[in-house]
Amino acid sequence: MNIGFVGVGRMGANMARRLKDRQCHITAVYDTNRAAATALAAELGCAASQDLSEVTAESDVIFTVVTDDAAMREIFSGAGDNLLVNAGGKLFINCATISPRV
Repeated sequence: MNIGFVGVGRMGANMARRLKDRQCHITAVYDTNRAAATALAAELGCAASQDLSEVTAESDVIFTVVTDDAAMREIFSGAGDNLLVNAGGKLFINCATISPRV
């Protein structure tokens, strides 16, 4: 199973590290903070995706760990690039800090 992460701040990065330690295959990470994504990708031996749709393409399961409602809306319904591009058959696990309205 290929696993991707969107949002690799403190929580997302540590979740990815733990899954990697448990022999899970992390394929892609994405963050608006490109330096954080690049550093974690180097540590885990995976891709630092430039686009959200790239995370979806490379992963069977995508963890979303973003900070607020606006970020959640953007990653799923942003104009052009978003996680739902070619998302048929993918599993999304939301670990974001969002309001119940979203």
